[in-house]
Formats: sequence, structure tokens, C-alpha cells
Amino acid sequence: MEPSYLLIVAVLLGCLAATVPVFMALFFTGAIGLVWLVGIDPQIVIEVLYRSMDKFALIVVLFFVLCGNIMTTGSIVQKLIRTANSLVGFLPGGLAMAGILACGFFGAISGSTVATVVAIGGFMIPALMENHYQERFAVGIMTTAPILGVIIPPSISMILYAMVSNDSLEALFLTGFIPGLLIMASMSLYAYVVCKRQGLPTMPKPNLREVLGVLRESAWALFLPVLIFGGIYSGLFTANEAAVVACFYAFFVEIFIHKDMKLRDVKKVVVSSAVTSATLLVIVAGASVFGEYLTFEQIPDKIANAVVANIQTTWVFLLAVNILLLVVGMFMDIISATLILTPIFLPLLSKFGIDTMHFGLLMTINLGIGYCTPPLGVSLYISGAVVDRNLLYVSRAVLPFLLIQGAILLLLTYWPDLVLLLPRLVYGG
Repeated sequence: MEPSYLLIVAVLLGCLAATVPVFMALFFTGAIGLVWLVGIDPQIVIEVLYRSMDKFALIVVLFFVLCGNIMTTGSIVQKLIRTANSLVGFLPGGLAMAGILACGFFGAISGSTVATVVAIGGFMIPALMENHYQERFAVGIMTTAPILGVIIPPSISMILYAMVSNDSLEALFLTGFIPGLLIMASMSLYAYVVCKRQGLPTMPKPNLREVLGVLRESAWALFLPVLIFGGIYSGLFTANEAAVVACFYAFFVEIFIHKDMKLRDVKKVVVSSAVTSATLLVIVAGASVFGEYLTFEQIPDKIANAVVANIQTTWVFLLAVNILLLVVGMFMDIISATLILTPIFLPLLSKFGIDTMHFGLLMTINLGIGYCTPPLGVSLYISGAVVDRNLLYVSRAVLPFLLIQGAILLLLTYWPDLVLLLPRLVYGG
């Protein structure tokens, strides 16, 4: 390795060790590499910052953030939880299953794991404990189930991956449905077995009239994911336009139908969403400067050649990549990691015959698991704050559920046809 590369690695790791925010660490490291080591005009760095945020694909991220905030401010979240509970709440472990199902519903609208943890986990963890579920079980399941927020479309990380890889965003979205359903089914089965063994009391089974009443009450909320995906895959509007339509629909429902949001709340929701969106854009900008340095030095190509020279089989490469992404996910947020690592891995995929959409799904799951792994898993800290427990306690609580998700990850890694089934059915090839 060249001395300049060692310097860049040392600067980046040093910034991260000094708790410098990730976007600033990436920006400063990339700027040092471009200006000092490569010797380009500092004006280019400013142009890189501008170009990184001047991308039409980022609009969909901003509007889905707004849509998620609208739902958490109004009553859509509560209605989704009530619907899930009416469908499975009477089974052993039914309330836990309802929480998992609610994470799937919410993920199909918000596209964010953090938003799902806050909206669903913050409500469901106390509810599970009030219904005699063990605290560790409640914390574990409602910390890990929100990974569905980045797997079930729309997914913010998939949007950023498609922006870098130039894959069809609509087709990439389709790769998330089967993995999302697998995770929901596996975690629900685990909850059923554990709670049945513990003999937890179950809720009375609702009759058909009660179920239909809940579904009627939640009809407007349940129609939102139908509107998004029905519009996208019917060709009525694009993914970008779907995000805008979803926001207007959510505003209309909460203000005029549910009447749980007042007009005076609109400003607060928009400002909060703008702050969150600005945070995402700053991360994108910082990562783009570091990515520009990698491009100037042709580091992705050099890594590709080194990997191909030392790894001969596809299954070994995929195993190594999974391990690397899981480790990266422990220390870096999914947005930064996606923007930095995607250009590095893309040249390798064709050499090993790996479909870019298959790899995008694997990257999303790996980095999504990072939300639930110490030391920097954001979901761990959010759930810990809900029950006033430390990082070690929450980390132990999530372990069995991470093992389930890891097993599904291995299945999806070595069965690409399962991941690509829906895109091939819809788009052919």
C-alpha cells in the first residue's frame, strides 16, 4: 500500500476515533486527499459538493422523510398498529407479531429504520411489557424488526444505491419484498414458539365484525402503500412522483379525514422534515468528496484487481463481502456506507458474475443490521432510552433476532434467483 493511502486511512480513522461527525470526517479526509495529495484546485472540491446535492434522485428521499413525519405526527401509525393487532393479536406472541407487522406496514411508507424504531418501537415496547412480555424479549424484537424500514420499499438506502449504480429504482425496490416477508415470517414464528412455551396469556380472538370495523377505520392509512406501489408499477407515476403523491395524500388524510393534525402543525412537520433532510444531504455531500478522491486515485479499480487476484470463487467473495459490510455497519451509518462502498464494489460484481440489484439488496440488509449492532447502532440507543437500559443490556436482547436475520441473509446471499424473482417477473430478463 502506498504511503499516501496509509495517510488517508489514518486521517479517516483518527477523525472517527476523535468522535468527529462522519460527514465531516469524510469531507476533511477527501479534501486533504484531493488538494494536498492529488494536487487539484480547491475550487473543484466546491464543485463536487454542489454536484453531489444537485441530483433529481434525492428528491424522493426528501419527500419520503416528510411522509414519515406526517404519519408519526398524526394517527396513521396508531391505526396501522391497531390493524396488525386485530389480525394476529389473538395468537401466542400475537402482540409481538403485531409489532413486527406494523414495522412492515410503516416501512412500506417511510423507508427509514430510525423512523420505524421511533414510531413503532417507542409505542410497542411499553405495550408489550404491560401485557406481561419479558422486557428483554420486548426490547430485542422491537429493536430489530424495524430493519424492515430499509428492506421493504421504499428504502432510502436503495434509492442512494440506485443513484450510484444506475439500476432501475423501481426494479430494485422489488428485490426487497420477498426478503422483508421472510424476516417478518421468521421473527413471528420465533415469537410464537417462545411465547407459547412461556404460556403467556393471549388476547380474545376478535370476531369478523370487529376485524372489519378496524379495517374500515384504518382503510385510509392502509391505502397509502397501495397508492405508492400501485402507482409506481402500474406506470401511473414514477418513484419520485410517488413520494410527492404520498405526502399530499398523508396530509389530506390526517388533516381532513382523521382530523388528528391541525393546519398549525403543518409548519412544524415541514421544518422537522427539512432538518432531517438537510442532515442527509450533508452526509451525501461529505461522502461525495471522499468518493471523488477514491475516483481520482482509481482505488476501486486497484481494489478490484487485488481481490480478483486473491479470491477465485464467487461464494468466497460474497462471504467476505458480507463480513466486511457487517463490520462497516457497526461503525458507519447506512447512508455514508452506501455512498462510499458502492463505487468500490461495483467493478468487482461483473468479474464474479453478480447481479448489481442482488448485491444492492445484500448491502442494504448488511448495513441495516448495523443499526442493531454495537458500538454505534442507532436503534440500540433509541430502545435503551425507552426502557432506561444500557448498551450492553440492549445488545444482549437483540442477539437471537440478529441470528435469525443473519440466517436469512445467508439464504439470500447464495440464492440470488429468490431475490431477483419479482424484478424478473415484472420486467423480464
